[in-house]
Amino acid sequence: MNIEETQDAITEEFSLLDGDREMAVFYLMELGQKLPEMPEADKTEENVVKGCQSKVWLSGQTEDGKVYFTADSNTAITKGLVSLLVRIFNGQTPDAILHADLTFMNRIGMERFIGTQRSNGFGAMIKQMKLYALAFKTKMQVKS
Repeated sequence: MNIEETQDAITEEFSLLDGDREMAVFYLMELGQKLPEMPEADKTEENVVKGCQSKVWLSGQTEDGKVYFTADSNTAITKGLVSLLVRIFNGQTPDAILHADLTFMNRIGMERFIGTQRSNGFGAMIKQMKLYALAFKTKMQVKS
């Protein structure tokens, strides 16, 4: 699935909750529980996302020209948020990540169930993932 299709799928999933704020938060936490385990060795200060109130660790690598992220957080809701981004960006090219227009947040009404602090942290996660994509794109261009 491309980035837009994944966002559509996420929007569809949240629409089934019919705007129920509590159910959306529970669903978000459930998504976080399904996030693949991040190796403890990757939970370093270097991988901490700056600008998040909660601790969020994020690392990225490339394989066959595609970017793959691993992530974790010390809070359930934030882990759910980062799991959405991992789902959207994993397996995409650096260019696709860099040019992604993330619209799912508005479409699911995310501002209704996460506060300003988490919104700022969510923005920091997106920025960090795009920085990884930029670094990988640059590295690929240097190699070719």
